[in-house]
Formats: sequence, structure tokens, C-alpha cells
Amino acid sequence: MLWACILLPHLGLDSVLRRHPEPERPLAIVGGPTQRRELLAVNASAAHAGLHPGQRLAAAHALLAHFAMIEHDPTAIARWQQFLAAWAYRYSSQVFAGWPNAIVLEAKASFQIMGQWPRFEAALRQDLDDLGFRHRIALAPTAHAARVLADVHDGIAIQNEAQLENALAHVPVRHACLPDDAGERLHAMGIRDLRQLFALPRDGLRRRFGSELLACMDRLLGRVPEVLAFYRPPDVFDVRVELNYEISNHLALVFPVRRLVSDLAAYLAGRDGGVQQFVVRLEHEGHAPTDMPVGLLSAERDPR
Repeated sequence: MLWACILLPHLGLDSVLRRHPEPERPLAIVGGPTQRRELLAVNASAAHAGLHPGQRLAAAHALLAHFAMIEHDPTAIARWQQFLAAWAYRYSSQVFAGWPNAIVLEAKASFQIMGQWPRFEAALRQDLDDLGFRHRIALAPTAHAARVLADVHDGIAIQNEAQLENALAHVPVRHACLPDDAGERLHAMGIRDLRQLFALPRDGLRRRFGSELLACMDRLLGRVPEVLAFYRPPDVFDVRVELNYEISNHLALVFPVRRLVSDLAAYLAGRDGGVQQFVVRLEHEGHAPTDMPVGLLSAERDPR
């Protein structure tokens, strides 16, 4: 098997920007308790103005009086990860979305259909660019190794287990997705990379860190089978856009509806299916919602 990991380091911010009518204007994701509001992520124009993650909201307003503020929503991020898992299902029937900000799929079985890895990788990147998600991609013989390598070496492709240990050797232990705080503890002990960790006696590691660290190392190197709960796409596509401004002209709906239809098309492509009718529901302040059925002559999945 060969596993491709798609790491989405800006998933929360990208999921907002791709639906925002003015993504080029300064924008920040805001979170934290009322007494300590801070910026969790900022877009490029906000960063250019001096805003940065971890900054107190009051300090950010002192630098830039006006910028869009979006409340941090972990449930929305989880929904978008599931959406991308549904998209990835078009490339592989074995998709795993159980790690934060990452999608992993078995790629080798699809080479005969999608082409060899360079072509396969290019298709993944083009789709993700079109969907509006920044990403890092790595290929490895184990899912865990692909996840680790994607974080430190975008574009690396290790296609046999003989090269795997060498590829992992220089990964810093603090970036190796080791269990609990093992990475920090090892770093404090002077163990800087996985090469040094792999060379340590296993009995000593077991006494200091428990058996889970050894199991993690074995999964990385493919010495034990990986147990992954594969994604299964839902039978219903139900996605909404929350607008933080009033709409008084139907032209203002073109951008969000176009994005919704594109997302529907990506979902249908993952299911290798089409739709002949769908419903756009408009929710009004103080009034009952308006349902707009959209019918097609035949089943389609082309967003146009």
C-alpha cells in the first residue's frame, strides 16, 4: 500500500476565506474567553498590517481599527474536514479523516485509473486549489509516516519501505506526532530527531514512556498493521452559508450560491454520482424560509 496524506494547515481560515465575499480584505479568526480574546488566524492582508495569531484583540485593534472578525467554530472545521473526506473518496475507497487537519487516502490501488503518483498528486493539488484549500502532500508506505512527512517535507514521495526509515530519520521528534508529550520530553533529553530515537534501546523507552511510544514507532515504519476507521460518505448533502451582513439584492447571492453548488459537485464526484434536483433554502430574518427547488433535465454533477 501507498498512503497519501493531505495536510491542511490553514483549514479553519481557508474554510472562511473561500466563502467570504471580500477575502482580500483584512480578516481574523477570533477566539478565547471574554476576558482574553485573541486572534487565532489571520489572512495575508491582516498579517501585512501587523496582525498575527496569538495577538490580543485589543492590541490588534490598536494596529488596525477595522478588520473582519469571524468567531472560531471547531464544529465548522470538523464539518469541512468531513467535506474534504467526501471529496477524497473520488480518488480512493480507503479514506481516513481521524487526525486533525489531515486527510489520508490509499493511493496505490488507484494508480491504474488516475495514473502514476506525479499525475495523481497534480490532480489532488489542482482540485484543492480550485476548492480554495492550502495544503501539503506526502506519499509513504504507511499512513502515519505520510502524515509526519507531510508536515516537514511538502511533496516528498517514498514508494518503498526500504527508503522509509532514512526519510524519517531527520524528522524532529517534536514534529513526529508522537503520543502525549513524548516529543517534548525526548527533545528535553537531547533526542532531536527520529534517527536518534530509533537507535535507543526499546526496553529503556518502554520503561520511560510506556508501550504506546514503541507502538507508534512500529506503525511509522510499517512493522505492525495500522488500524484506521475509514470514512464512509453520507447519503445526504446539506451545507449552509451563514452571512454576517444583510442581503437586499439577489446579485449578492451569486457568490455564496456558486460556492455551494461547487461544493455539491465535489461531493457528487466523490460518490461518482449526479443529482437531478436540489433545493436552495433562503432564511429570512423574521419570516419563514423560502425553498427554491432547482431541477435539471438529467442527473448532473458539473457545477456550471
